[in-house]
Amino acid sequence: MLLLQIDTALIIEKVILISVILMGSLGIAMYATWGERKVAAVMQDRIGPNRAGPFGLLQPLADGLKLFFKEEIIPDRSTRFIFILGPCLAMLTALMTSAIVPWGPDLVTDSGRVISFQVADISIGILFVFGVVSLGVYGVMLGGWASNNKFSLLSSIRAASQAISYELAMGISLIALLMLTGTLSLREIVAQQHGFWNDGYFSWNFFKQPVGFVIFLTCAFAELNRAPFDLPECESELNMGYHQEYSSMKLGFYLFAEYINMFVSSAIIVTLFFGGYNFPFMDQVQHATLAHPILFTICCIMALLTKVVCMILFFMFVRWTLPRFRYDQLMKLGWRSLIPLALVNMLVTGVLILWVFKK
Repeated sequence: MLLLQIDTALIIEKVILISVILMGSLGIAMYATWGERKVAAVMQDRIGPNRAGPFGLLQPLADGLKLFFKEEIIPDRSTRFIFILGPCLAMLTALMTSAIVPWGPDLVTDSGRVISFQVADISIGILFVFGVVSLGVYGVMLGGWASNNKFSLLSSIRAASQAISYELAMGISLIALLMLTGTLSLREIVAQQHGFWNDGYFSWNFFKQPVGFVIFLTCAFAELNRAPFDLPECESELNMGYHQEYSSMKLGFYLFAEYINMFVSSAIIVTLFFGGYNFPFMDQVQHATLAHPILFTICCIMALLTKVVCMILFFMFVRWTLPRFRYDQLMKLGWRSLIPLALVNMLVTGVLILWVFKK
Protein backbone atom coordinates (compact mmCIF):
# COMPACT_ATOMS: atom_id res chain seq x y z
CA MET A 1 0.00 0.00 0.00
CA LEU A 2 1.10 3.52 -0.79
CA LEU A 3 1.01 5.79 2.21
CA LEU A 4 0.10 9.38 1.43
CA GLN A 5 2.27 11.87 3.29
CA ILE A 6 0.16 14.81 4.37
CA ASP A 7 1.98 18.11 4.79
CA THR A 8 0.12 19.45 7.83
CA ALA A 9 2.02 22.75 7.78
CA LEU A 10 1.05 23.33 4.14
CA ILE A 11 -2.61 22.68 4.90
CA ILE A 12 -2.51 25.13 7.82
CA GLU A 13 -0.80 27.75 5.63
CA LYS A 14 -3.42 27.42 2.91
CA VAL A 15 -6.33 27.50 5.37
CA ILE A 16 -4.96 30.68 6.95
CA LEU A 17 -4.34 32.26 3.53
CA ILE A 18 -7.82 31.35 2.28
CA SER A 19 -9.38 32.73 5.47
CA VAL A 20 -7.44 36.00 5.20
CA ILE A 21 -8.37 36.43 1.52
CA LEU A 22 -12.02 35.58 2.22
CA MET A 23 -12.38 37.95 5.16
CA GLY A 24 -10.30 40.61 3.40
CA SER A 25 -12.48 40.41 0.28
CA LEU A 26 -15.64 40.77 2.38
CA GLY A 27 -14.15 43.66 4.34
CA ILE A 28 -12.99 45.47 1.22
CA ALA A 29 -16.40 44.90 -0.39
CA MET A 30 -18.08 46.43 2.67
CA TYR A 31 -15.93 49.53 2.69
CA ALA A 32 -15.97 49.84 -1.09
CA THR A 33 -19.63 50.80 -0.65
CA TRP A 34 -18.55 53.51 1.80
CA GLY A 35 -15.78 54.61 -0.56
CA GLU A 36 -18.15 54.78 -3.52
CA ARG A 37 -20.52 57.03 -1.58
CA LYS A 38 -17.66 59.27 -0.52
CA VAL A 39 -16.30 59.49 -4.08
CA ALA A 40 -19.78 60.31 -5.39
CA ALA A 41 -20.20 62.92 -2.66
CA VAL A 42 -16.89 64.61 -3.49
CA MET A 43 -17.69 64.68 -7.23
CA GLN A 44 -21.21 66.02 -6.56
CA ASP A 45 -20.17 68.55 -3.89
CA ARG A 46 -21.90 66.69 -1.05
CA ILE A 47 -20.76 65.28 2.30
CA GLY A 48 -21.64 61.63 1.98
CA PRO A 49 -22.07 59.18 4.90
CA ASN A 50 -21.29 61.01 8.16
CA ARG A 51 -23.80 59.77 10.77
CA ALA A 52 -22.87 56.18 11.65
CA GLY A 53 -19.53 56.47 13.42
CA PRO A 54 -16.69 58.94 12.75
CA PHE A 55 -16.67 60.00 9.09
CA GLY A 56 -19.49 57.50 8.53
CA LEU A 57 -17.08 54.54 8.87
CA LEU A 58 -19.75 52.39 10.53
CA GLN A 59 -22.24 52.95 7.70
CA PRO A 60 -21.31 49.67 5.89
CA LEU A 61 -21.87 47.77 9.14
CA ALA A 62 -25.26 49.45 9.61
CA ASP A 63 -26.24 48.62 6.03
CA GLY A 64 -25.16 45.00 6.48
CA LEU A 65 -27.16 44.63 9.69
CA LYS A 66 -30.17 46.21 8.01
CA LEU A 67 -30.03 43.68 5.17
CA PHE A 68 -29.45 40.80 7.57
CA PHE A 69 -32.49 41.60 9.73
CA LYS A 70 -34.86 42.38 6.86
CA GLU A 71 -37.66 39.94 6.12
CA GLU A 72 -36.88 37.10 3.73
CA ILE A 73 -39.40 37.17 0.88
CA ILE A 74 -39.61 34.42 -1.75
CA PRO A 75 -42.30 35.06 -4.40
CA ASP A 76 -44.99 32.38 -4.64
CA ARG A 77 -44.55 32.01 -8.39
CA SER A 78 -40.78 31.72 -8.28
CA THR A 79 -38.77 28.52 -8.67
CA ARG A 80 -37.67 28.31 -5.05
CA PHE A 81 -34.47 26.26 -5.28
CA ILE A 82 -33.05 28.14 -8.26
CA PHE A 83 -34.20 31.44 -6.74
CA ILE A 84 -31.97 30.73 -3.73
CA LEU A 85 -29.17 29.23 -5.84
CA GLY A 86 -28.73 32.38 -7.99
CA PRO A 87 -27.20 34.76 -5.40
CA CYS A 88 -25.21 31.89 -3.84
CA LEU A 89 -23.61 31.10 -7.21
CA ALA A 90 -22.88 34.78 -7.84
CA MET A 91 -21.11 35.05 -4.47
CA LEU A 92 -19.20 31.78 -4.93
CA THR A 93 -17.80 32.65 -8.36
CA ALA A 94 -16.87 36.13 -7.16
CA LEU A 95 -14.68 34.64 -4.42
CA MET A 96 -13.19 31.80 -6.49
CA THR A 97 -11.16 34.00 -8.84
CA SER A 98 -9.04 35.28 -5.95
CA ALA A 99 -7.50 31.81 -5.53
CA ILE A 100 -4.95 32.19 -8.33
CA VAL A 101 -3.84 35.79 -7.66
CA PRO A 102 -0.22 35.97 -6.36
CA TRP A 103 -0.60 38.44 -3.47
CA GLY A 104 3.11 38.58 -2.72
CA PRO A 105 6.48 36.92 -3.35
CA ASP A 106 7.38 33.62 -1.72
CA LEU A 107 8.68 33.95 1.84
CA VAL A 108 11.62 31.73 2.78
CA THR A 109 11.81 31.06 6.51
CA ASP A 110 14.96 30.49 8.54
CA SER A 111 14.33 26.75 8.39
CA GLY A 112 14.29 26.88 4.58
CA ARG A 113 10.52 26.43 4.22
CA VAL A 114 8.91 28.35 1.33
CA ILE A 115 5.60 30.03 2.18
CA SER A 116 3.57 30.98 -0.89
CA PHE A 117 1.08 33.86 -0.85
CA GLN A 118 -0.97 32.27 -3.62
CA VAL A 119 -3.71 29.76 -2.86
CA ALA A 120 -3.22 27.78 -6.09
CA ASP A 121 -0.35 28.26 -8.52
CA ILE A 122 -1.79 26.57 -11.59
CA SER A 123 -0.12 26.72 -15.00
CA ILE A 124 -3.36 27.76 -16.74
CA GLY A 125 -4.32 30.57 -14.37
CA ILE A 126 -5.72 32.81 -17.12
CA LEU A 127 -7.99 30.04 -18.39
CA PHE A 128 -9.19 29.45 -14.82
CA VAL A 129 -10.13 33.14 -14.54
CA PHE A 130 -12.08 33.05 -17.79
CA GLY A 131 -13.83 29.83 -16.79
CA VAL A 132 -14.98 31.22 -13.44
CA VAL A 133 -16.00 34.56 -14.97
CA SER A 134 -18.09 32.69 -17.53
CA LEU A 135 -19.82 30.79 -14.73
CA GLY A 136 -20.51 34.01 -12.85
CA VAL A 137 -23.16 35.11 -15.33
CA TYR A 138 -25.19 32.01 -14.43
CA GLY A 139 -25.88 33.53 -11.02
CA VAL A 140 -27.52 36.50 -12.73
CA MET A 141 -29.35 34.37 -15.28
CA LEU A 142 -30.71 31.91 -12.73
CA GLY A 143 -31.82 34.68 -10.41
CA GLY A 144 -33.62 36.55 -13.18
CA TRP A 145 -35.26 33.46 -14.65
CA ALA A 146 -36.31 31.91 -11.31
CA SER A 147 -37.96 35.17 -10.16
CA ASN A 148 -40.70 34.67 -12.77
CA ASN A 149 -40.72 38.42 -13.34
CA LYS A 150 -40.58 39.79 -16.88
CA PHE A 151 -38.26 42.66 -15.92
CA SER A 152 -35.89 40.31 -14.10
CA LEU A 153 -35.91 37.88 -17.03
CA LEU A 154 -35.16 40.64 -19.54
CA SER A 155 -32.35 41.86 -17.30
CA SER A 156 -30.77 38.39 -17.10
CA ILE A 157 -30.95 38.00 -20.89
CA ARG A 158 -29.21 41.35 -21.24
CA ALA A 159 -26.52 40.29 -18.79
CA ALA A 160 -25.89 37.03 -20.67
CA SER A 161 -25.63 38.67 -24.10
CA GLN A 162 -23.42 41.42 -22.70
CA ALA A 163 -21.08 38.91 -21.07
CA ILE A 164 -20.79 36.83 -24.25
CA SER A 165 -20.10 39.91 -26.37
CA TYR A 166 -17.34 41.34 -24.21
CA GLU A 167 -15.69 38.07 -23.20
CA LEU A 168 -14.65 37.61 -26.83
CA ALA A 169 -12.86 40.95 -27.00
CA MET A 170 -11.35 40.39 -23.55
CA GLY A 171 -9.98 37.00 -24.54
CA ILE A 172 -8.52 38.23 -27.81
CA SER A 173 -6.87 41.20 -26.06
CA LEU A 174 -5.17 38.78 -23.68
CA ILE A 175 -3.85 36.60 -26.52
CA ALA A 176 -1.49 39.41 -27.49
CA LEU A 177 -0.24 39.61 -23.90
CA LEU A 178 0.21 35.85 -23.73
CA MET A 179 2.21 35.97 -26.96
CA LEU A 180 4.63 38.35 -25.24
CA THR A 181 4.87 36.45 -21.96
CA GLY A 182 4.66 32.90 -23.32
CA THR A 183 2.81 31.61 -20.25
CA LEU A 184 -0.68 31.29 -18.77
CA SER A 185 0.57 31.32 -15.17
CA LEU A 186 -0.12 34.54 -13.28
CA ARG A 187 2.93 34.03 -11.07
CA GLU A 188 5.23 33.78 -14.10
CA ILE A 189 3.59 36.84 -15.67
CA VAL A 190 4.31 38.80 -12.47
CA ALA A 191 7.88 37.47 -12.34
CA GLN A 192 8.51 38.76 -15.87
CA GLN A 193 7.50 42.27 -14.74
CA HIS A 194 10.14 42.37 -12.00
CA GLY A 195 10.85 45.86 -10.71
CA PHE A 196 9.90 48.69 -13.04
CA TRP A 197 12.74 49.05 -15.57
CA ASN A 198 14.59 46.26 -17.38
CA ASP A 199 16.89 46.14 -20.43
CA GLY A 200 16.35 49.78 -21.31
CA TYR A 201 12.54 49.72 -21.16
CA PHE A 202 9.67 49.51 -18.70
CA SER A 203 9.07 45.97 -17.46
CA TRP A 204 5.34 46.33 -16.74
CA ASN A 205 3.06 44.96 -19.44
CA PHE A 206 1.00 48.16 -19.51
CA PHE A 207 3.83 49.84 -21.44
CA LYS A 208 4.20 46.85 -23.79
CA GLN A 209 0.47 46.36 -24.45
CA PRO A 210 -1.32 49.72 -23.95
CA VAL A 211 -4.02 48.93 -26.52
CA GLY A 212 -4.61 45.50 -25.01
CA PHE A 213 -4.93 47.11 -21.58
CA VAL A 214 -7.55 49.61 -22.77
CA ILE A 215 -9.58 46.81 -24.41
CA PHE A 216 -9.27 44.56 -21.35
CA LEU A 217 -10.27 47.38 -18.98
CA THR A 218 -13.29 48.31 -21.10
CA CYS A 219 -14.41 44.69 -21.18
CA ALA A 220 -13.89 44.46 -17.42
CA PHE A 221 -16.37 47.30 -16.95
CA ALA A 222 -18.89 45.40 -19.06
CA GLU A 223 -18.26 42.08 -17.28
CA LEU A 224 -18.76 43.74 -13.90
CA ASN A 225 -21.97 45.46 -15.03
CA ARG A 226 -20.47 48.74 -13.88
CA ALA A 227 -21.54 52.07 -15.32
CA PRO A 228 -21.55 53.03 -18.13
CA PHE A 229 -22.21 49.32 -18.91
CA ASP A 230 -24.79 48.66 -16.16
CA LEU A 231 -27.57 47.78 -18.61
CA PRO A 232 -28.73 44.66 -16.67
CA GLU A 233 -29.50 46.93 -13.68
CA CYS A 234 -30.93 49.81 -15.69
CA GLU A 235 -33.41 51.26 -13.16
CA SER A 236 -35.09 53.59 -15.63
CA GLU A 237 -36.03 50.65 -17.90
CA LEU A 238 -36.05 47.50 -15.76
CA ASN A 239 -36.81 48.75 -12.24
CA MET A 240 -34.09 46.96 -10.20
CA GLY A 241 -33.12 44.45 -12.86
CA TYR A 242 -32.40 40.81 -12.09
CA HIS A 243 -32.52 41.28 -8.29
CA GLN A 244 -35.87 43.05 -8.25
CA GLU A 245 -37.63 40.22 -6.36
CA TYR A 246 -34.81 39.70 -3.87
CA SER A 247 -34.66 40.92 -0.29
CA SER A 248 -32.57 40.55 2.86
CA MET A 249 -29.20 38.78 2.48
CA LYS A 250 -30.02 37.22 -0.90
CA LEU A 251 -30.07 40.77 -2.23
CA GLY A 252 -26.99 41.45 -0.12
CA PHE A 253 -25.16 38.56 -1.81
CA TYR A 254 -25.74 40.10 -5.23
CA LEU A 255 -24.60 43.52 -4.03
CA PHE A 256 -21.55 42.10 -2.24
CA ALA A 257 -20.65 39.94 -5.25
CA GLU A 258 -20.48 43.05 -7.44
CA TYR A 259 -17.97 44.75 -5.16
CA ILE A 260 -15.94 41.58 -4.58
CA ASN A 261 -15.78 41.14 -8.36
CA MET A 262 -14.55 44.71 -8.67
CA PHE A 263 -11.84 44.06 -6.06
CA VAL A 264 -10.67 40.78 -7.62
CA SER A 265 -10.86 42.19 -11.17
CA SER A 266 -8.70 45.12 -10.06
CA ALA A 267 -6.20 42.65 -8.58
CA ILE A 268 -6.09 40.67 -11.84
CA ILE A 269 -5.68 43.83 -13.95
CA VAL A 270 -2.83 44.97 -11.70
CA THR A 271 -1.27 41.50 -11.89
CA LEU A 272 -1.44 41.32 -15.68
CA PHE A 273 -0.52 44.88 -16.63
CA PHE A 274 0.96 46.77 -13.67
CA GLY A 275 3.52 44.36 -12.28
CA GLY A 276 1.43 42.83 -9.51
CA TYR A 277 3.41 43.10 -6.27
CA ASN A 278 6.47 44.52 -8.10
CA PHE A 279 7.35 48.17 -7.54
CA PRO A 280 10.20 50.56 -8.48
CA PHE A 281 13.48 50.11 -6.58
CA MET A 282 12.26 46.83 -5.07
CA ASP A 283 15.74 45.28 -5.38
CA GLN A 284 17.18 48.05 -3.21
CA VAL A 285 14.38 47.55 -0.68
CA GLN A 286 14.99 43.79 -0.67
CA HIS A 287 18.70 44.34 -0.08
CA ALA A 288 17.96 46.77 2.77
CA THR A 289 15.59 44.28 4.45
CA LEU A 290 17.75 41.22 3.80
CA ALA A 291 17.92 40.40 7.50
CA HIS A 292 14.13 40.69 7.80
CA PRO A 293 12.58 39.14 4.66
CA ILE A 294 9.09 39.43 6.14
CA LEU A 295 9.39 43.24 5.85
CA PHE A 296 10.10 42.96 2.13
CA THR A 297 7.11 40.63 1.70
CA ILE A 298 4.89 43.13 3.53
CA CYS A 299 6.17 45.93 1.27
CA CYS A 300 5.29 43.88 -1.83
CA ILE A 301 1.80 43.05 -0.53
CA MET A 302 1.18 46.71 0.34
CA ALA A 303 2.38 47.75 -3.14
CA LEU A 304 -0.13 45.36 -4.73
CA LEU A 305 -2.98 46.52 -2.50
CA THR A 306 -2.15 50.18 -3.20
CA LYS A 307 -2.41 49.57 -6.94
CA VAL A 308 -5.69 47.67 -6.41
CA VAL A 309 -7.18 50.54 -4.38
CA CYS A 310 -6.17 53.01 -7.11
CA MET A 311 -7.86 50.82 -9.72
CA ILE A 312 -11.03 50.56 -7.59
CA LEU A 313 -11.10 54.35 -7.25
CA PHE A 314 -10.81 54.59 -11.03
CA PHE A 315 -13.83 52.28 -11.42
CA MET A 316 -15.77 54.55 -9.07
CA PHE A 317 -14.60 57.71 -10.82
CA VAL A 318 -15.82 56.40 -14.18
CA ARG A 319 -19.20 55.41 -12.71
CA TRP A 320 -19.92 58.94 -11.56
CA THR A 321 -18.52 60.59 -14.69
CA LEU A 322 -19.91 58.84 -17.77
CA PRO A 323 -23.61 58.40 -18.62
CA ARG A 324 -25.06 54.96 -19.31
CA PHE A 325 -24.91 53.57 -22.87
CA ARG A 326 -28.00 52.62 -24.79
CA TYR A 327 -28.20 48.88 -25.35
CA ASP A 328 -27.62 49.14 -29.10
CA GLN A 329 -24.55 51.30 -28.43
CA LEU A 330 -23.30 48.69 -25.98
CA MET A 331 -23.58 45.88 -28.55
CA LYS A 332 -22.11 48.01 -31.33
CA LEU A 333 -19.09 48.91 -29.21
CA GLY A 334 -18.43 45.27 -28.36
CA TRP A 335 -18.89 43.67 -31.79
CA ARG A 336 -17.92 46.44 -34.22
CA SER A 337 -15.17 48.22 -32.31
CA LEU A 338 -13.51 46.21 -29.55
CA ILE A 339 -13.33 42.81 -31.27
CA PRO A 340 -11.81 44.18 -34.54
CA LEU A 341 -9.42 46.37 -32.51
CA ALA A 342 -8.37 43.38 -30.41
CA LEU A 343 -7.76 41.31 -33.56
CA VAL A 344 -5.63 44.08 -35.10
CA ASN A 345 -3.68 44.43 -31.87
CA MET A 346 -3.07 40.67 -31.78
CA LEU A 347 -1.84 40.61 -35.41
CA VAL A 348 0.43 43.65 -34.94
CA THR A 349 1.89 42.09 -31.78
CA GLY A 350 2.58 38.84 -33.65
CA VAL A 351 4.32 40.70 -36.49
CA LEU A 352 6.48 42.70 -34.06
CA ILE A 353 7.45 39.54 -32.16
CA LEU A 354 8.50 37.81 -35.40
CA TRP A 355 10.43 40.90 -36.48
CA VAL A 356 12.31 41.10 -33.18
CA PHE A 357 13.13 37.37 -33.21
CA LYS A 358 14.43 37.59 -36.79
CA LYS A 359 16.77 40.36 -35.76
